[in-house]
Amino acid sequence: MINLSLINTLTLEQKARLCVGMNFWMTQGYPEVDLPSLFMSDGPHGLRKQDLKASDHLGLNDSQSSVCYPTGSLAACSWDRELLFQLGDSLGQEAGQLGVDMLLGPAINIKRSPLCGRNFEYYSEDPYLAGQLAAAFVKGVQGNKVSACPKHFTANNQETRRKAVDTIVDERTLREIYLPAFEAALKEGGAWAVMSSYNKINGSYPAEHPHLATEILRGEWGFEGTYVTDWGAMDQIVPSIRAGLTLQMPGDGGNAAQKLIAAVENGSLAMADLDRAVAGLLYTLARVQGREKATTTSAAYHRLAYQIALESMVLLKNQAGILPLAPGARVGVVGEMAEKPRYQGSGSSHVNPYRLVCALEEMKAICPHLRYARGYADEVVTPAMAQEALQVAQDSDVVVVFAGLPASYESEAYDRTDMRMPDAHNRLIVELAQANPNLVVVLSNGSAVEMPWLAHARGVLEAYLGGEAGGAAVSDLLFGRANPCGKLAETFPVQLEDNPAYLNFPGEGDRVEYREGLFVGYRYYEKKNRPPAFAFGHGLSYTTFAYSDLALDRAEMDDTHTLTVRCRVKNTGDRAGKEIVQLYVRDLESPVIRPVKELKEFAKVSLAPGEEKEITFRLGRRAFAYYHTGLGDWHVHSGEYEICIAAAADDVRLSQVVQVRATVPLKVTVTRNTLLMDILADPILEAAFQPLYEGIKPYLPFNLNQKDIKTDKLARSMLNNMTLNSLASYVGSQLNDGVLEEIIRRLNAAQAS
Repeated sequence: MINLSLINTLTLEQKARLCVGMNFWMTQGYPEVDLPSLFMSDGPHGLRKQDLKASDHLGLNDSQSSVCYPTGSLAACSWDRELLFQLGDSLGQEAGQLGVDMLLGPAINIKRSPLCGRNFEYYSEDPYLAGQLAAAFVKGVQGNKVSACPKHFTANNQETRRKAVDTIVDERTLREIYLPAFEAALKEGGAWAVMSSYNKINGSYPAEHPHLATEILRGEWGFEGTYVTDWGAMDQIVPSIRAGLTLQMPGDGGNAAQKLIAAVENGSLAMADLDRAVAGLLYTLARVQGREKATTTSAAYHRLAYQIALESMVLLKNQAGILPLAPGARVGVVGEMAEKPRYQGSGSSHVNPYRLVCALEEMKAICPHLRYARGYADEVVTPAMAQEALQVAQDSDVVVVFAGLPASYESEAYDRTDMRMPDAHNRLIVELAQANPNLVVVLSNGSAVEMPWLAHARGVLEAYLGGEAGGAAVSDLLFGRANPCGKLAETFPVQLEDNPAYLNFPGEGDRVEYREGLFVGYRYYEKKNRPPAFAFGHGLSYTTFAYSDLALDRAEMDDTHTLTVRCRVKNTGDRAGKEIVQLYVRDLESPVIRPVKELKEFAKVSLAPGEEKEITFRLGRRAFAYYHTGLGDWHVHSGEYEICIAAAADDVRLSQVVQVRATVPLKVTVTRNTLLMDILADPILEAAFQPLYEGIKPYLPFNLNQKDIKTDKLARSMLNNMTLNSLASYVGSQLNDGVLEEIIRRLNAAQAS
């Protein structure tokens, strides 16, 4: 077992070299002191272990064969912590079998814009959902003595100019939207490592950002493990080590290590800072020792890949019950993606799959009367292809079109420029619908797309990038061998222009401003009352569910208490199915700008036909809080909060109100220029001000001396926008500077008592 006392035996040069990669995938090791190297590999949805002589971080070179699981964009639609734990567990087992000590994942950046080229790797637009799934994934990986490494910390939401762009984001937005998923992965998941992003944040790279790396990551969250740069993300090694970084990757032939040695020798870097960095690496190394190799076979991992795809694909539309298909029907299948599946994205996460399954062959095995037409090649439809596809549609009872985004449309290293599918795909769908109105579209894409043909399709199955077994999952869902139970982890807007980041993506030059602030995804669409094509949390089933009996264990509570929420869900259809129950909290009288409601809990429940179950949620202080920048902490204000139980963000089934009392009241520092509305809104200040106000009331103009500010709305409104100083100007000598200062003193003293 490695322990931290080893640091004291290392030379300055050894310490410096431990903070820089030995090569592309490994850390420096010192066998002479029983200090092994740490071997790393990409792996959010499958291992990409490469030969050290043919290494790259963009997926250009081959890697060892590994099971390719559904990408993050699809797996997140399972809303299933246990399933993400199993995914992490399987990846951890595979990593151990291949001698990998650190799996570079999960990728948990927020989906700020559907255009981000790497969205297929990421989980969600919602930080709570992303964080819960990430924590489960991390626990699964690390149960095998393999370190997970959540990435990319933080506010890394575009590929355009990613190594130079400066993300300008306010502190509250950073805390409420872009940090919580990492916080959950580290604090709840217990991650032993975390990876920095390429982009700057408010002027500094995250590896050398004292506020992010020192104050939040190491300080507030208590992270003790390895903080590693993304490959090639290092700017300056010395300030990075000082701020809390552990490791620069990849290795650079010793150049960075020499800078660290020189900095310690000339006094610009304290030895304590270098020791802290080495301690972070030793912390991770100690936890990956003594690993036993798993005996699970690739075939078993392949079955899990199928199960994740099956539980995650989202039935977006099912008009007139066109799905499931009858195996005896004449089914026409159109689209190259049916036989050549788009099952993963491009870049560092690209996996060499164990066994690839296509939907077409799986469907043929079920449906003896199936006919197929290629329809297009990549994004080209020739007249002959179109004619063949139309003939198949005309001769079929129902036609299933496989379409979406070709591989060239989305990848690490560049962003999409629009949300459109290839024009040829869109035109083909409309033409096929005109030939046969019984049309179902199966989408393969890594992120949201516009659907100008939506009115022409009776069914839409969002398959995302389903991994190597996704074809089997699509077939079983289409024919009803399984019941769809995934729900969207991101909003699908009608058009790109509806997206809140539209005017500020990807920014200008090397600067992108997050002017939408908190209003990312459904938070924006609800606040603007702009209905999307498909809402966050939306997903259909072949059965139906009824919600009832919402009960809160208390009507009033302090913010230090836990609220227990119960409701019942019943399968009212004739098929077994799974429902994802979503709990949102709505602040009914917020003193600050907040979303209409926010996701705070969720559960996936399996129900047989006619079966009913009770679901229990528990909400702590954080479920009601917003980040108060003045306090530098999360704050709950006193007021009413609505607990909403929903099937989707736009489908609230049950709601009930709870009164929450703040135990940490905000203090207003009263000055000459404090508005009276802020004084009158605070119960303590109002009580202290009232007798003082009565003394000057006879001298007030505008008939205020005849009004009761507690009951007269106009009088209250007139006073609200006065400062104490402006009030004095109306009263004159009765409220001179001396009297005014005494009032200010008494008001501030009232809060301190």
